[in-house]
Amino acid sequence: MTPADLAARLGLPSGPLFFPVTAYGPQGAVDLDAYREHVRRGVEAGAAAVFACCGTGEFHALTPEEYQECVRAAVEVTAGRVPVVAGTGYGTALAVRYARLAETAGADGLLAMPPYLVLAAQEGLLRHYREVAAATALPVIVYQRDNAVFTPRTVVELARTDGIIGFKDGLGDLDLMQRIVSALRTDVPGDFLCFNGLPTAELTQLAYRSLGVTLYSSAVFCFAPEIALAFHQALRHGDEATARRLLDGFYRPFVELRAQGRGYAVALVKAGVRLRGLDVGEVRPPLHEPGEDHVKQLALLIERGYALLDDEEDGK
Repeated sequence: MTPADLAARLGLPSGPLFFPVTAYGPQGAVDLDAYREHVRRGVEAGAAAVFACCGTGEFHALTPEEYQECVRAAVEVTAGRVPVVAGTGYGTALAVRYARLAETAGADGLLAMPPYLVLAAQEGLLRHYREVAAATALPVIVYQRDNAVFTPRTVVELARTDGIIGFKDGLGDLDLMQRIVSALRTDVPGDFLCFNGLPTAELTQLAYRSLGVTLYSSAVFCFAPEIALAFHQALRHGDEATARRLLDGFYRPFVELRAQGRGYAVALVKAGVRLRGLDVGEVRPPLHEPGEDHVKQLALLIERGYALLDDEEDGK
């Protein structure tokens, strides 16, 4: 898939962008059968793309061999129905290695996460992502968060780099993001994709839409695809009443629950997948499992979310 092809398919998504969790068996090894089932359910539920082995998929916890197996499994399950974008990261050498493993496994693109630990200047960040983009034929989306924060000028330079097709914001600085969007609009010809990549991005998506950012990731889709799809469709069709009902009744309480534990942006999502009947195992260290009370709260919240959908149907 060429950069233009992937940009076109991601630019007008028919459904949420799906970030599957990585499944582990009882002894902690990757469970490819459960992973395939998780990806299959997501695609059949209406995902517009699969972002394999990214943050929600515990990229940090996978060996290169496990990573390649999971990416290959996602490619096999999707069978070309939707694009598969694989995560990559760490320092430049390892990011290049993971990028090449993803290419060999058949991925359609890469989500380039922040370099490991270091606080780099803009020149170093630009060189890093350009080297990742040059390492394979796969289109690259650059992920801003934590120690990878960009000036608008650097994002423009990234957008002018062959192979880099998009920018995902996980920082949440709306002032900075507005300036980035404005700089791209005035200085970069053609379409360059921008994504809201904050945890539980639905909560902030109305604000991001006002900046011109219509694309967002959805971890909720992992365990409540109907809720995530209903919210996506509400935004797509301008149904703010439904969007706000889901925000007030489901997404805000979910984010408040997520805030009660470090690492819950992944661990709580994985618990949700298990609650919905698919055993994907626990998170790997250094993440930890949610407490029993938090899991019970999550179960009640999922019920409430689906009840909101039933109420909407009854009201039609």
